[in-house]
Amino acid sequence: MVNLNYKTKTIPKILGGHTRNCLEIGRELYGSSIDEIISVSSTKVAEMTKLLENIHRAVNIGLINEMKIVADKMNIDIHEVINAASTKPFGFTPYYPGPGLGGHCIPIDPWFLVENTKSGELVRLARKINDVRPNIVAQQAVEQLQSVGGNKIGILGVAYKANVDDCRETPADAILAYLQSAGIEVRYHDPYVPTWDCSRVNSVEELDDWADTLILVTDHTCYANLNVQAPLLNTRA
Repeated sequence: MVNLNYKTKTIPKILGGHTRNCLEIGRELYGSSIDEIISVSSTKVAEMTKLLENIHRAVNIGLINEMKIVADKMNIDIHEVINAASTKPFGFTPYYPGPGLGGHCIPIDPWFLVENTKSGELVRLARKINDVRPNIVAQQAVEQLQSVGGNKIGILGVAYKANVDDCRETPADAILAYLQSAGIEVRYHDPYVPTWDCSRVNSVEELDDWADTLILVTDHTCYANLNVQAPLLNTRA
């Protein structure tokens, strides 16, 4: 989701330079548009910092996606568990389950480290868990569809995160591929993505009138209070 508390200007910028002069020129350049510049000793440290940020998120998202599977099998509400754990004032950061990873930073950037060092077993495991999430969601949608009959599934939201028009690496791609391979007719709705260039699926304004089952993939603000007739699979629940 777009972070409403921070903008590019107010997020500290990590900066390393190949030489001291490079660092100072960089500070002058970014200082005109960024409130706080954090200098580090080299460009390698700066790049590793960015990778660590992304890997931290990828691994923790993988963890909560796996805990979601475990909680479902035990008939436990994972969100109640997360909310309870979040009452601890230190040592815990809440992450939430979803349909899979998207964008460039989290699913792709960590592989720069993994592929170049031939290490990163935890990163590989987290990716394996996150990569399978779209298929799990699609399978749940198929089961829901079978329970109500029909052959039409509508996807709500195809951007990789809320309130943006960016579809890079969106988990909606894998969900769509799974559903189409199962012979299911699919349409989508996304107010930020009038044309989904990465697929041949059509956009439908009134999915609830068309679909036998709906999947909420992207938690756009406009979907916050959905009132639909068709059965809804909320991938964020």
